[in-house]
Amino acid sequence: MPWSEERVMSLKLKFVEQARGSGANIAALCREYGISRQTGHKWLRRYHEDGPLGLVEQSRRPRSSPLSKAEDIVAAIVELRDRRSSWGPDKIARVLAVKFGSESPSKSTVARVLKRLGKVKRRRPLARLWTVEQREHVEVHAPNELWTIDFKGWWKAGNGQVCEPLTVRDAYSRYVLAAKLVSNKTRGTVKRVLQRLFNEHGVPLAIQCDNGSPWVSLQARGGLTRLSAWLISLGIRLIRSRPGCPQDNGGHERMHRDLGELQLKPARSRPAQQVECDRWLVEFNHVRPHSALGGRTPAEVYRPLEKRAIALALPNYPPEWRTRRVATTGGISFDGDHIFISIALAGKLIGLRYEGGLRWRAYFFGVDLGTIEVASLNGVVSTVAVSGVNGSVNPERAMEDARVVGV
Repeated sequence: MPWSEERVMSLKLKFVEQARGSGANIAALCREYGISRQTGHKWLRRYHEDGPLGLVEQSRRPRSSPLSKAEDIVAAIVELRDRRSSWGPDKIARVLAVKFGSESPSKSTVARVLKRLGKVKRRRPLARLWTVEQREHVEVHAPNELWTIDFKGWWKAGNGQVCEPLTVRDAYSRYVLAAKLVSNKTRGTVKRVLQRLFNEHGVPLAIQCDNGSPWVSLQARGGLTRLSAWLISLGIRLIRSRPGCPQDNGGHERMHRDLGELQLKPARSRPAQQVECDRWLVEFNHVRPHSALGGRTPAEVYRPLEKRAIALALPNYPPEWRTRRVATTGGISFDGDHIFISIALAGKLIGLRYEGGLRWRAYFFGVDLGTIEVASLNGVVSTVAVSGVNGSVNPERAMEDARVVGV
């Protein structure tokens, strides 16, 4: 297995996990991963001594030093603070406890050291992100109940290449599933990243996104795009933040602020920047403790779902509804006329519920596509009233009006 620059830290962790398994053949694993047995045993020793932190690329400078233990601790505090300027005394103290054990400094000691060395910057208090009552309230009680997804703002590498990460995060554990630099924001690019995550971690119950492309089209019925229609077909509930309200996804934005540290020292190229993103990912998930998790790391809380095949679901609309398959042109045939619905739903089955008079209401699973108004005049059927263009995803209605069955 050739080593890939992009995922070297992830491969190290995977090697250690397999090597620590019952009956593991270290020599065979080393051959599989393309490393020497000496390197394999070195990683296992470092993991045993320092946990995931021991797998981070270490300095080449000599180990011998005239510093005393106290000076070693101070140096470690400064090194951590310089590498992760957003970390406070609490996180630094928790990480150093792994390295120094009973001799590790307390939170207050770390705070005093940082203050005396001028490592504390006064900041203006951040504006509080208030809970938005109009937004759908979401409670998560376990990993994979809700993932959040977004693009982080772009920056340029040293050679001028644009670096824009697509990030995916588990809302319950704070575990960052992906920080992948992508060359564009197209449906195909995002779909490939999500397919890999679904294969590795399982399919979540819900995904929260903003109202931008490629998740949402504000000009389409139900706001659906080809990507969001695909996600709904997998049985995933879509939750949309309000337009222009990043606070609706505040936890994800907070993670982006931490990832933004990489912008301060851009790598020489996009591939080199991806390596730095992978290192940041390992540290964020496996090393950095989170106060909201009781001092645990996201990796200690997150658990993947059971692996299962990614299969599309088929909506099973109530028997009194009428159903139509959307053509490749985005329309349906209804009482002899061709009515445009949405290109995003080409090939999908929609349900039509009669509301009385000339009005029918269209649905895709639980997504309200608005009303269709049909008037028959001398055998000629006429227009569609385009209402509910920006319809919302209603999971309760999805259960009541369009039961989902696997295929």
